Amino acid sequence: MEAVYDHLVTTLTNKFEVDAKEVHPDRTLGDLDLDSLAVVELFVTLQEHWGIPLDEDGATAELTLEQLTQTVTTQLSADGTAERGGAPR
Repeated sequence: MEAVYDHLVTTLTNKFEVDAKEVHPDRTLGDLDLDSLAVVELFVTLQEHWGIPLDEDGATAELTLEQLTQTVTTQLSADGTAERGGAPR
């Protein structure tokens, strides 16, 4: 789960130019000023990086970073990626 969160933070700060000081597990994507288009782009980016499907219907600004991390981690476990060391595809 830590690798997923670390990647999420890196993606938010590098690709979406979110200030690293603003990134905390309890912050929502909306708190970080990501609009609906940016949230969908984040989901697509995570899907491509980890090679997993994510339900884009769940891509809302109200989602916390902790919830998103858990969603990705759960999908990785279901997909078997965690069993392969959690490495992205």
